[in-house]
Amino acid sequence: MAKKVVASLQKGGGKEHTKVIKMYKSEKTGSYAFKEEIVHNDKVKEWFDKN
Repeated sequence: MAKKVVASLQKGGGKEHTKVIKMYKSEKTGSYAFKEEIVHNDKVKEWFDKN
């Protein structure tokens, strides 16, 4: 059954999205943290410019 679920994700709009992760340094603590989000492929560059 797992194969059917994976196959159905490949047929849908899942290929049009990308998981983006950006590391940033917190100004308060000085430690590093991560922002992650699932973004449409056309908006990846805009997301990195914005964040």
